[in-house]
Amino acid sequence: MMTITLQVQGMTCGHCQAAVTNALQALDGVSRVEVHLQEGTVDVEYDETKISVEKLKEAIEEQGYDVK
Repeated sequence: MMTITLQVQGMTCGHCQAAVTNALQALDGVSRVEVHLQEGTVDVEYDETKISVEKLKEAIEEQGYDVK
């Protein structure tokens, strides 16, 4: 398992937090998601043999947020 911290712009509320969390948890290979609204970051624990960082970023961007 790998853990990555992504910088995400545009998250401001509980709805944002839920949207990002749900989008990432729906992906095969993601085991843990922790959104930090204050810092604008998302910690994701995932199985690198099942999913790539690019796919994680795409899932967040599909919800309308920018990943640095």
